[in-house]
Amino acid sequence: MQPTRLALAVFLSLSGTAFAQQAPSVSEPVLRGHLAFLADDLFEGRGTGQRGGDLAVRYLETQAAIMGLKPIPGGGYRQKVEIEGTKLLPGSSVSFQAGAKRFSPEIGKGIVFGTSSGRTQLAFDAPLVFVGYGVSAPEEKWDDYKGADVKGKILVMMVNDPQPTADEPKRFAGKAYTWYGRWLYKFEEAVRKGAAGVLLIHTLPSSSYPWSVPANGFSHERFHLAGAGNPVEGWLHEDTARELFAAGGFDLDTLRAQAERRDFRPVDLKVAAKVELKSSIRQVEQFNVVGIVPGTDPKLKQQAVVYSSHWDHMGIDEGPADGKKDRIYNGAIDNASGTAALLAMAAQAVKKPARRTQVFLWPAAEEQGLLGSAAYVKNPVVPLAHTAADLNLDSLNFVGVTRDIGVAGAERSTLYDTAAGVAKQMGLKLAPTIPDLSGAFFRADHFNFAKAGVPAFNVGSAVFSGDGHFEFAHEHGASSEKMKGFKKDYHQVSDEYRADWDLSGMVQQAQFTLNLGYAVANAPGMPAWKKGDAFGSVKR
Repeated sequence: MQPTRLALAVFLSLSGTAFAQQAPSVSEPVLRGHLAFLADDLFEGRGTGQRGGDLAVRYLETQAAIMGLKPIPGGGYRQKVEIEGTKLLPGSSVSFQAGAKRFSPEIGKGIVFGTSSGRTQLAFDAPLVFVGYGVSAPEEKWDDYKGADVKGKILVMMVNDPQPTADEPKRFAGKAYTWYGRWLYKFEEAVRKGAAGVLLIHTLPSSSYPWSVPANGFSHERFHLAGAGNPVEGWLHEDTARELFAAGGFDLDTLRAQAERRDFRPVDLKVAAKVELKSSIRQVEQFNVVGIVPGTDPKLKQQAVVYSSHWDHMGIDEGPADGKKDRIYNGAIDNASGTAALLAMAAQAVKKPARRTQVFLWPAAEEQGLLGSAAYVKNPVVPLAHTAADLNLDSLNFVGVTRDIGVAGAERSTLYDTAAGVAKQMGLKLAPTIPDLSGAFFRADHFNFAKAGVPAFNVGSAVFSGDGHFEFAHEHGASSEKMKGFKKDYHQVSDEYRADWDLSGMVQQAQFTLNLGYAVANAPGMPAWKKGDAFGSVKR
């Protein structure tokens, strides 16, 4: 960081209280009204590529116009997101041959797979190569590929990162997840390497979720941004992986242990895959909704603070009814809460603009892999070099006010110091920073901004982690249990709005975010990454 910018960053953090006082107050009735409506059955779960999603976009752009948000250049509040939907059809299979042995794992139980190639039919044979974690990380001096030619081969790899050792306790952030551990990175790296596909080995410890999560995900239509991806990609159940490795004469645990070493090299598994895929492919046009509050400063208005919160959820289960009474995934907490909060915040921001421009962004298709925010970052309303920060809201506090606020990820930049000043002004403190064991920082829309070099984090991102470190102002035990109880509603039809919810905590969270946004928007300088942070080297 340059000395001048460091001085500005320090000034920004020390002055956060003064700047935050200019933020107007968020209205609870306004927030509640939007939340109740967006989570209603009328919106059919706001599914990507479904009618409910179209209704949500129409509602958001109407509200943006009513409250006086300015449209994006060219007119209107919609930003197109071109998405490709893929669904595996009957008759598809992936089988394996090792010498005279041939076996076909059962789809859904032993293996799940699909394509992101955009092709309706694929049939090919390809050798399998084990590439450890599938990571190429120069800053960690780690390369699982070692220059091997993997074009046209199917890569078998582990989820998560190389684990810390006694000699290197801090490698790949220690026990915490890094971007290299995420399945999205591994799929993207395989495309860059020209591979024929990827099969990830599932274990509960490495992925942090049960086999049912990828199994359910691959049983429905999957979405990705339009463009060529992997011909085949999917997951192997650990039992299937053991059988596959053994068929080639290898022991899974032995190779996994070797993959923890820097000198690991790709291993030809002596197994060939026979792939036959039949898929329905459709092009889906979705939309981010974007509204603008222009800045008041003649120079600083060219820069912006972005507030984001995804509008989509999982929609209606369009499969067989099977006696289900409720097939609508309303997504009240995830994420009608954040969507509504952003509307309530924007309604106040237009009444009292800040020095910098404020951009209110409702991304599409977050549940499909952060697709809407990725599209925005590729085509931002304000250039990323002039974007001071992205403050994201996802799954807000519905049980009451707290004494602290979650800012996990803010410690990567000077946003943490500014947030501390804003929290103090509100009579709050920052929740303790804990290791990111599940990769939460990489699983919400702010991450696409961070990956592009913009300081960003999810406000209150630890609320539903179950770590129990949030301090509630009232009914501490009952509130904590309610928070933990949301786990059973997460991505279920039971995530529905309840009129008896105490939304004071949700208003508090939204107000903190708006106050922080104003602190950044009115400061003389922009936030900066902390020295040595992995995203700080990315040029905006």
